[in-house]
Amino acid sequence: MAALVRPERLQIMLSEEELRALEDFRFENRMPSRAAAVRELLRRGLSAGGYLKAADGAKSQDFGVIDDNPQYDSQEEA
Repeated sequence: MAALVRPERLQIMLSEEELRALEDFRFENRMPSRAAAVRELLRRGLSAGGYLKAADGAKSQDFGVIDDNPQYDSQEEA
């Protein structure tokens, strides 16, 4: 069996509330690590479809994991 190679590193900053949500997901789904939980959430999000475009001028700080009002344009992208 070939070894899995992941040469790219992704670093993100989370609030305490966002980290708690990630940890809750991880433990509820018996994920072995935070990285595995993040990969699973990314997989689920990317397979969900219906992507939204970020609004013009949106900044990284405008987007959160727990945010009810993310900075998206009103049109969905298929």
